[in-house]
Amino acid sequence: MSALRPGDITDEMIQALDTAKRQALQKDLRALAANIRADAEGRYASAEPGWQAGVEWTPLWIENTAGQLTEGTP
Repeated sequence: MSALRPGDITDEMIQALDTAKRQALQKDLRALAANIRADAEGRYASAEPGWQAGVEWTPLWIENTAGQLTEGTP
């Protein structure tokens, strides 16, 4: 197999790689948000004031960030 030359990598290949990276990151972020929710369940009663609001806000922010990764991309 020969080495790649600069002209061998097309813009479409670069775009496909970028899309795949964004989708993988999006999936990881959504899994993180789900894990935070699952770990927090049932812990509100013994938590410090404000903790519940922070736990509820964090997964929403993570999911919003994940959604932005693919907005406006082909």
